Amino acid sequence: MEIKFNGKNLNVNNDYDVIVAGGGPSGITAAVAAAREGAKVLLIEQSGELGGMAVTGLVPAWTPYTDGIRIIYGGLSKRVFLETREKMPFIKKDHYDWVAIDSESLKQVYENLVKEYGVETLFHTIVCDTVMKNEREVDALITANKSGISAYKAKVYVDCTGDADIYAYSGGEFEIGDKGDVQPSTMCFVVTNVDEDIINKEPNLYGGNKDSAIHKIIADGKYNIPDTHLCISKIGPNTYGFNAGHIWNVHSTEPEEVSKGIFEGRDLARRYVEALKEYHPAFKNAYLVQTAPTIGIRESRRIVGDYTFTTDDYFARRSFDDEICRNNYFIDIHKSAKENNEWHEHSDTRFEHYKDGESHGVPYRCLCPKAFDNILVAGRTISTDRITQGSTRIMPCCLCEGEAAGIAAAMAAKESKVNIHNVNTDELRQTLKKYDAYLPDNN
Repeated sequence: MEIKFNGKNLNVNNDYDVIVAGGGPSGITAAVAAAREGAKVLLIEQSGELGGMAVTGLVPAWTPYTDGIRIIYGGLSKRVFLETREKMPFIKKDHYDWVAIDSESLKQVYENLVKEYGVETLFHTIVCDTVMKNEREVDALITANKSGISAYKAKVYVDCTGDADIYAYSGGEFEIGDKGDVQPSTMCFVVTNVDEDIINKEPNLYGGNKDSAIHKIIADGKYNIPDTHLCISKIGPNTYGFNAGHIWNVHSTEPEEVSKGIFEGRDLARRYVEALKEYHPAFKNAYLVQTAPTIGIRESRRIVGDYTFTTDDYFARRSFDDEICRNNYFIDIHKSAKENNEWHEHSDTRFEHYKDGESHGVPYRCLCPKAFDNILVAGRTISTDRITQGSTRIMPCCLCEGEAAGIAAAMAAKESKVNIHNVNTDELRQTLKKYDAYLPDNN
């Protein structure tokens, strides 16, 4: 079978029920969940490894997995978290919140998952366009890799690209940040040969701590550190992952901006290490092991879904009949412009944290593009307003969204007339519960 694209006839690989684009948290669980339901699945990933921001971006810690009382990110999300933590023996077994991530261990967990469920995976391949069957249905994805331009066809497509690429290429309406102004990016990095005895005795390096060395470093001015954003996590013996510094004006859909941001981020990481060598005794003999293969992006496109989750929903701790997971992370918006060395605008100044035991639901409808019948979206680009995207963008939540999207895609693919809007959400929720999702009956 062939398909015509830009005047060329392309061979079509049309043997799939579900194609998932993007091998980050939501894409992995979407592919695994669909395959677990019996669908034939292809997972397309632009890099050579699975894991997204925690692997290619070296994000060094999970956001909290509990609501202060219980684990609320269940199912595959919980499994991934626990299996990765098990590979890090220095982490206590009762530690569930702000747990460090060893990216190599997490990578192994993800790879074992996709192999366990027989997910066909295609690395070093990007989705570069779509061919439409009609205005509401994608007919095929156009991909590019070392073999050239190819076409892949499925019944349902799950967009987990982090930028809603399939959705945008198909003509979907979207928003980006605050009228195009996005949160700053961060280049994460790893430092080793850190003296743990000293670092455990010194004040916490977190930028929100007034006694952190980062404030002296900035006051000095020698190292040109832009702000106080500094979070570290022990990811191995004498080895720490850094989520530190900001790079402004990086739109993930603009390659020129991303390229400049990568240069700036790597230079900034080196300056952080040199500054800490001078200002913190634990780093006297430390050295930079690795900067992330890719820059950390906090926000990009947001789709227009059947429902848009709003700030009102967040503050009401709202529950939904079609919710596919719960979330309780605070609204975490990093400022989009440098102002007085302040690095975030979360609950300390603008937004309240949830109390123990509180959470909100994430509706299935937020994963369903209003304009299309055979595309589902999971990850940071689901249908929310700009403020609440600062909460739902976290990895535990994205993992849960992906699992729901994968099950729903498999359900839709079984129907003679594919339509993701017609998925029976009661059945979807029961299937999620079967796989240990946290979906309280009283919501």
